Amino acid sequence: MIRSIDPVTGDVIWEGEETAPAAILAAVQRAREELAVWAATSLDERIAAVRRYAAILKERSEDIARDISRETGKPLWETRTELASMIGKVEVSITAQAERAGSREAAMPFGRAVLRHKPHGVMAVLGPYNFPGHLPNGHIVPALLAGNVVLFKPSEEAPLTGQHMAQALRDAGIGEPVFTLIKGGRDAGAALIAADIDGLLFTGSATAGAQFRRMMVDRPHVQLALELGGNNPLIAWGAAETSAAAIVQSAFITTGQRCSCARRLIVPAGMEGDATIEAVHSLAARLRIGAWDDPEEAYMGPLISAGAAQKAIDATAALHAMGAKALLPFERLDRSDAFVTPGMYDITGLAVPDAEIFAPVLQVIRVPDFDAAIDAANATRFGLSAGLLSDDPALWQRFLARSRAGVVNWNRPTTGAAANMPFGGLGESGNHRPSAYYAADYCAYPVASFEADNIVDLFDEIAPRLL
Repeated sequence: MIRSIDPVTGDVIWEGEETAPAAILAAVQRAREELAVWAATSLDERIAAVRRYAAILKERSEDIARDISRETGKPLWETRTELASMIGKVEVSITAQAERAGSREAAMPFGRAVLRHKPHGVMAVLGPYNFPGHLPNGHIVPALLAGNVVLFKPSEEAPLTGQHMAQALRDAGIGEPVFTLIKGGRDAGAALIAADIDGLLFTGSATAGAQFRRMMVDRPHVQLALELGGNNPLIAWGAAETSAAAIVQSAFITTGQRCSCARRLIVPAGMEGDATIEAVHSLAARLRIGAWDDPEEAYMGPLISAGAAQKAIDATAALHAMGAKALLPFERLDRSDAFVTPGMYDITGLAVPDAEIFAPVLQVIRVPDFDAAIDAANATRFGLSAGLLSDDPALWQRFLARSRAGVVNWNRPTTGAAANMPFGGLGESGNHRPSAYYAADYCAYPVASFEADNIVDLFDEIAPRLL
C-alpha cells in the first residue's frame, strides 16, 4: 500500500496499491507492443492529444492545485503557479519539437538530403516531490510528442498528483499502454529501471542520479537524462537593501525545496557584506510560515515530511559542530514536525561538506575580493545554478565568463528559469541532457538520409577503378 500524507496534519489524503514488479514488467511489454502504433500516429494527432490534455488540466486546475498543496504542503499561490506552468508547457513543447526535433529537406544533385527524428521507444519517467506535476510533465509531454510511449512513476511522497495527471491524459485519449502510471516507492522504481526500457528521464537528487549512471554503464542504448540538485552559489556585491529580497527568494522559496535554490551566499568581508547579511536576516525573520489553507497566505509551507525536516536539522547541527555560526537558527516551528524556520549559517573559513541541504538553509561565506568570490562560487562538484547581484556590468561579465553552471542569472533569483530556455547543469547536477526547452533533444534521435526516387546507376564512378 502506498499513501500520501499531508505534511501539515499528518493525515492520509490518498492511498492505493503499489504496482507489483511482475505487473511493471507486463506494463513495459504492453507499452513496447503499442510503440509502433503510437509512433506511426501523425504528429498533428499527437499535438491535438496533448492540447486536449492541457485543456483538461486548465478545467481542473483549481482542484489539482489544492491536492498538490495538501500533498506537499506548498502554499496554494505556488501550486496554482505550478498548474499554469504545466498547461503552458504543452505549447512550449510543441514549438521546441518543431525547432529542435523536426524535419527538413535540402535538394541534392541526385535527389535530396532529409533530416528526420525518431522516438527512442519506451521511456521511463521518475518524478520528484517538490514539483510533482510540473517537473515530470516536462519530460512526459515532449516524450509523447516525439512518438515515445511512457511509463511514469511519481514520487512516493506525491502519488496523488500522478493520479491526476494520468486521469487527465486518459481523458485526453492518451491512456494505457501509450501512457502508464506506475505506483510505488523505491522497489517499483528499481523494477521499472531494470525492465526493457529505452530511456530513463529523472529529476531528483544527485545521489540517485549517480546511482542511475552506474546502473546504465552496461546499457548504453538507454537514453539517460538527469536533472539533479546543486550546492548553488549566489554572490551579492553591494546594494544590500535591494539585494535582500532576491536573496530570500533564491534561498527560501518553496521552503528551500527547489534544486535551483541558493545554498551559499557569498559577500565581501567587512561592512558591505555585514549590511547585506543584516538585511537578509531582517527579511527572512519576517517570512510568514503556515499551511496552504491558513487565513493569511503563507510564504513558506512545511517541508515534505517530518523525516525531511529531521534530515535538514541534522545537517545544520553538523555545520554547527564544525564551527559554523548561526546567524538565524534553523529550527522546527511549533506546529507539525514538518514545519521549519529559515536558517542562515556563517561558514567562512570552514571546510564544510559540498552537499545540498534540501531545506531553507543558507550558508554565508565572506571573501576579500571579487576574484575570491568567483573562486568560492565555483568550489563545488555541482553546477546547476548560480547568480550575481550587482549593479556593475563589468562584474557581471567577469562572473559570466568564469562561472560554471547551466543557469547563471544576474540581478534575479537563482530560481528564475524560463520554459523556452534549457534547464540543467554540469558536474553532479546532471549529465549534459538539459530539460525544459531542450527536452526535445533527448526524447528523439536524428536520422539523416540521402534519397532518390529512382535507383541511381553509379557504375561510371566505379569503372575507372576496375581491373
